[in-house]
Amino acid sequence: MSTSIDTPLEILGGISAEVFLRDYWQKKPLLIRQAIPNFVSPLDGNDLAGLSLEELVESRIVLEHGETPWQLRQGPFTEDTYSSLPERDWTLLVQAVDQFSPDVAEVLEHFQFLPNWRIDDVMISFAVPGGSVGPHYDNYDVFLLQAEGQRQWKIGQMCSAESLLLEHPDLRILSDFKQTDEWTLEPGDMLYLPPRLAHWGIAQTDCMTWSVGFRAPSSAEVVTHYADFVARFLADEERYSDSAMSPVSNPNYIRPEDVQRLRQLINEQLDDDRMLLTWFGQYMTEPRYPELLSGVEIDPVSLQQALEQGAVFTRNPTARLAWSNIELDAESAAVFFVSGNSRIVSEHLVVLLDLLCSADAMHIDNLESWLDDAEATTLLCELIKQGSLECLDE
Repeated sequence: MSTSIDTPLEILGGISAEVFLRDYWQKKPLLIRQAIPNFVSPLDGNDLAGLSLEELVESRIVLEHGETPWQLRQGPFTEDTYSSLPERDWTLLVQAVDQFSPDVAEVLEHFQFLPNWRIDDVMISFAVPGGSVGPHYDNYDVFLLQAEGQRQWKIGQMCSAESLLLEHPDLRILSDFKQTDEWTLEPGDMLYLPPRLAHWGIAQTDCMTWSVGFRAPSSAEVVTHYADFVARFLADEERYSDSAMSPVSNPNYIRPEDVQRLRQLINEQLDDDRMLLTWFGQYMTEPRYPELLSGVEIDPVSLQQALEQGAVFTRNPTARLAWSNIELDAESAAVFFVSGNSRIVSEHLVVLLDLLCSADAMHIDNLESWLDDAEATTLLCELIKQGSLECLDE
């Protein structure tokens, strides 16, 4: 799915991506009736419960009236877990369902007006009547698509780290929720919420909600992770230096010029756009489940033979891909980010990189023109070995 940014989008209620980004994105909520008309969920509550039994899948159950108020139980669960739950007031939440269900992952095609590398996952919740996780806020953007049943959403105030929370060991539930709006969503309806906006969803019937969340690293994460990344490339002899120091009048005093030298040292090491891009691309494409990336050995000759015999390759659902342009020795090049790794390639491969990032499948029809390019076939083989590309026949 590709569209011009100023083309009205049904998923946004008939407004364009440009208008949405200008007026709503990270600013205010947007209720979209029938964002996906006649939407029918490919999963039901039993399917979601089945996923929650798996060891690898992240799942939680929140009971408003459990052994303690707002009791949180962590998965994986068992079938006995569900037979002992009450009839009301509980919610099952399963993270990253798009990683395990291609049908769920298809919903992400509606959000191609936003960077793919910003998308985190599709979390799905199933709730019985009264089910809720309490009034809270998130530090990231989220689209809430109603998939089954009815859920009432109460919208509140903008929050911050100073907002008062209930004393709870696991959940960040607001103790002071100031309601401003209220809507009940039906299947196909969708609600966009910007970061830090208080909200409270309460199931009116058995219902299922899909939450499309977006990656938003905190300032603390950016500073600490990037500094650690840069430090890996610094030699031990690169140290604080004050060869131009003047005599001090008070040996106990740290002078402004001392701090300025320190600032210069930090700036020299951190002010590198290429280094920043490399770290950011790797960080934002780190897979949620790296253990699901399992590749196979292959060489360019075997790859060509497999394609000619009808082999079809797809992106591993766990893999995350992105690319960007860089300057390399005064010449243009590209850098390809795949599942937390990066690789510099020639600029002429940009078309291939875009294909790898966006095509539903890779086969002889769209790869044939690249099979005589040694750099391209080497890249394809590396992706297969890494597990980011997998053969449908396997």
